[in-house]
Amino acid sequence: MIDQLKRHPFPVVAHFKFSLVLSYALPQEVLRPLLPPHLELDTFNDFGFVTVAMVQTENLRPAGFPEWIGQNFFLIGYRLFVRYHTINGKRLRGLYILRSETDKLLMKTLGNMLTHYQYSLTDIQWNIKEKSISVVSKVSDLHVDVQWNDEHSQLPENSVFTNWKEARRFAGPLPFTFDFEPKTNHMTIIEGVRENWAPLPVNVQTAKIGFLNNTPFDHTELQLSNAFVVQNIPYRWEKGRIENVLQ
Repeated sequence: MIDQLKRHPFPVVAHFKFSLVLSYALPQEVLRPLLPPHLELDTFNDFGFVTVAMVQTENLRPAGFPEWIGQNFFLIGYRLFVRYHTINGKRLRGLYILRSETDKLLMKTLGNMLTHYQYSLTDIQWNIKEKSISVVSKVSDLHVDVQWNDEHSQLPENSVFTNWKEARRFAGPLPFTFDFEPKTNHMTIIEGVRENWAPLPVNVQTAKIGFLNNTPFDHTELQLSNAFVVQNIPYRWEKGRIENVLQ
């Protein structure tokens, strides 16, 4: 029963005031041990990617419920870009969640009740202006400052991508999130539905990410390769679809 509850048991909707995403390239062999069975890295040349998403979320609630019961909170999510082959032979692109942080105790509680996304509580201060965003957390040892210009924002200096067209492929929307249960050999597939997803490249002024000081990230060079923001996004997660991967 507990396993079933953690499989994203009903559709959820929310509104993203903004989602700021930084993606770091690492050698595949560094990231591969972090994956559960049946998922593989989504790669570019010889690199896999760990991505940090900072999202101001508004009116999160079960689909069909009124906005006034929705929850507002900030989310920091640490993910890997992955691929999955379904039992029907389809090849899906998406995300595998390593860890999640939020500034609301209720969201930590509900997140850990309904998912395996490993929510923890943190402090978060954020500020958004017309063309800049700042996010700071003492507990998470995180400090990110970005700015953008609609015409002239560039890829990070050490990006593994040579142009925005290449980077855009890893700027979403990636339609699926995957969660594997070793005890049951079930893969949960959660489809995300977005509107108006138009990522805008940003110039990164400061990028201190405490999570990336942990093993295995601290034993290799991380190359900041992609940074973008999206704003005012209606978002929906469908009910999790379950596959028995041993079939």
